[in-house]
Amino acid sequence: MNFTNKVIWITGASSGIGKALALQLSNLDCKLILSSRRESELNIVKSQCNNPNNVAILAFDLADYDMMKPLAKNAISIFGSIDILINNGGISQRSLIIDTDISVDKKLMEIDYLGTVALSKALLPHFMSQESGHFVTVTSLMGKFGSPYRSAYCGAKHALHGFFDVLRMEHEKDNVKVTLICPGFVNTDVSKNALKGDGTKLEKLDKATENGLSVEEFTKRMLIAISKQKFEAYIGKKETMGVFLKRFFPKLLHKTVMKSEVR
Repeated sequence: MNFTNKVIWITGASSGIGKALALQLSNLDCKLILSSRRESELNIVKSQCNNPNNVAILAFDLADYDMMKPLAKNAISIFGSIDILINNGGISQRSLIIDTDISVDKKLMEIDYLGTVALSKALLPHFMSQESGHFVTVTSLMGKFGSPYRSAYCGAKHALHGFFDVLRMEHEKDNVKVTLICPGFVNTDVSKNALKGDGTKLEKLDKATENGLSVEEFTKRMLIAISKQKFEAYIGKKETMGVFLKRFFPKLLHKTVMKSEVR
């Protein structure tokens, strides 16, 4: 698979991984639909793309998951079809369970899980009717194993794996592909925007995130995984070993995480 002549819809495209994807894909012969809550920021990203005439802006909030059907219809009408949906939008969390109000858990599930699922379900009939389509969902290594201070985030990301594994099974006959991208630490503002236990933003770049992969290197690897139509891709540094420790040596993973200084 290559990206030539493809229409690619990216959520969370105003910054971080989504922005880097847009900039890299704009160098290829494809059309882009960029989405996030911040229309002004999306327009800045569009202006930085190689061919802005092939880039459309569609601002919306993933928390408005009841509005996804008309939104998907609108997106399809822009270029006449959609080939790839990159579910990249979402938020993170940094707080102990005991200190986290249930409203924070609810918000993480509404945005990271329900918003993503609702958007994908709204686009699914289109993929079925054209007998092709590719859902690319950015989850996290936290969708494969847990880490302190990220309970709600881990819960939402684990849920995404359950849903999209089943979607892949049910719609393989319709030539609908699913790729789950599991980032480790990537140097973006994800920790700055993460919610604390009271729902306010952390406003701090944690050391593990700062020392993570550059967003440019991450998105290069991500695009390779998409082009190969991988089921799952674990992209990061040594933290990716956690996936295999979880599978074969879960107690060792527990001890390793407990000894780390991840916050």
